[in-house]
Amino acid sequence: MNTSFETTDIFRGAFFMCIGGNLESIRFRNRQIATFTFKGEDLAEQDRDYINGDALVNPVQFREALNHLRDILFKQLRNKRETRYDRKRSYRPHQNNYRSKSLY
Repeated sequence: MNTSFETTDIFRGAFFMCIGGNLESIRFRNRQIATFTFKGEDLAEQDRDYINGDALVNPVQFREALNHLRDILFKQLRNKRETRYDRKRSYRPHQNNYRSKSLY
């Protein structure tokens, strides 16, 4: 059964990638919390195994999946930051001569 699962835990996300889950999207609630959405076979059952400590994955594959998720996450954060400051500065005549005025 193909199910969808959301998590804010990057380690759980790496686990889902190791068991064959596909990363569908990353959403940001605010600047500090990212929500990962995965689709795959029996993710709810695999999540129960993960929570109970019964899940086993290849540690090298887990590390690679974790690094891949971090790369995607930081790339999206960089892109969001660049578009935030992408606006051109408008003309502000009231701010032009503040240094030329004497403070005393």
